[in-house]
Amino acid sequence: MAHVLVTGGVRSGKSRYAESLLDPSTTVTYATPGYPADPAVDAEWAARVAAHQLRRPSSWRTVETLALGETVASAPGPVLVDCLGTWLTRLFDAWQAWEADESTWLPQLDTEVSGLVSAIAGHAGDVVVVTNEVGWGLVSEYRSGRLFADHLGRTNQRVAQACDRVVLMVAGRPLDA
Repeated sequence: MAHVLVTGGVRSGKSRYAESLLDPSTTVTYATPGYPADPAVDAEWAARVAAHQLRRPSSWRTVETLALGETVASAPGPVLVDCLGTWLTRLFDAWQAWEADESTWLPQLDTEVSGLVSAIAGHAGDVVVVTNEVGWGLVSEYRSGRLFADHLGRTNQRVAQACDRVVLMVAGRPLDA
């Protein structure tokens, strides 16, 4: 059993590497909090989602959800979560948090992250979590950018504590930490 956090920049190979850590002949719960793919709304996003889906073995079960903690906790076998950055974005959107005072949604975020961390730590099988690495560039001039980077960074730290390994993807190559 392994719990692994895979992090890195955009297009660093995070998802492909994360998928390679799990047995393709086993039933894997692939938990994705991304927005539904609708080519009429966003053709580029739909193409990205389709490319991810085509790579997955047919035995893997996709669960599109924001309830990541519940999904990990209830999965009967290996789980892949892809990705925390998308999850945080969707939660912020759902809570209208981008412009709201943090005190109105921060307790809910803590509950969600705590639930996910507990589910990962308590899962008897393999869990692989994909996230985005933040904070290596300039500090955003916009509140939304700073909010996202701050809270994703904190979320990543908390999830990393529940994992046995952290892998940083750089230019398609994994660096173990």
